[in-house]
Amino acid sequence: MALLELRNVSSFYGAVRALEGVSLHVEAGELVTLLGANGAGKSTTLKTISGLVPAASGDVLFEGKSIARSGPEAIARLGISHVPEGRRIFPGLTVRENILLGASNRRGVPRRQLEEEADRMFGIFPEIQPFAKALGWTLSGGQQQMLAVARGLMAKPKLLLLDEPSLGLAPLIVQNLFATIREIRTLGMTILLVEQNANMALSVADRGYVLETGHITVEGTPKELLGNEAVRAAYLGGH
Repeated sequence: MALLELRNVSSFYGAVRALEGVSLHVEAGELVTLLGANGAGKSTTLKTISGLVPAASGDVLFEGKSIARSGPEAIARLGISHVPEGRRIFPGLTVRENILLGASNRRGVPRRQLEEEADRMFGIFPEIQPFAKALGWTLSGGQQQMLAVARGLMAKPKLLLLDEPSLGLAPLIVQNLFATIREIRTLGMTILLVEQNANMALSVADRGYVLETGHITVEGTPKELLGNEAVRAAYLGGH
C-alpha cells in the first residue's frame, strides 16, 4: 500500500480545470518529484493533497484512507506538512517563533520538548541559527526558504510536500538547499517535491512525474526521465 495515492483526480480553480485525471503514488521513504512548466498544475496537485483546493472528482488516499473531502487542518493532523511556494513565513515573528508554529498541529506536546526540537532544527539548518531571535523579514530569500522547511519539519510529518523550494534563489544557495534535502532524506522522510529546476530535482529523486496542462504525460526513474528525449528537450536544456 502506497503512503499517498491520487486516483484519477481532477481539480478546478473557479471554472478553470487545473488538473484532469491525475493518478500518482508515493511510497513510504521515497522522494518523488513533479516536473512541468508554469501553469502545468504542479502546485495545484500539492494543494489538492493538503486540502487547500478540493478535488472535484477522483480520490486522494493517505495510508489507504480517503482524505479527498477532509479540510487542511484535519489533513495536517494526519501527518502531511505542506511547505508552500513563496515561503509564507510570518515576518513579524522571530525565526524561533516561526519554527515553533510548525508544531501547531501537535496538540498536548510539552513546550520544553518543542523547544528542544526547535534546537534540532537549527542543527539541520545551521545557517539560520544565528538569527534565532531576529524577525523573519530580516532573513535573505535562501534563509527564509530554510526557515520554511524547518517549520514544515516541526510538524513531524509522515509526508512532506515541498513546493518550488529553489524559486528565486542564487545557484549556490540552491546547491546548499538540495544538500539539506538529501540530509532530510537520511532521516527517513517521505517527500513529494515540486521543482522547476529539473536537474536538481532528479538528482535527489527516486522517481518523477511530468505534468503538462493538468495531465501526467510521463513517469519514471531519474535515469528513464533523463533518457527521454522529449523530457530532456523541454526541461533539461536538451542535454
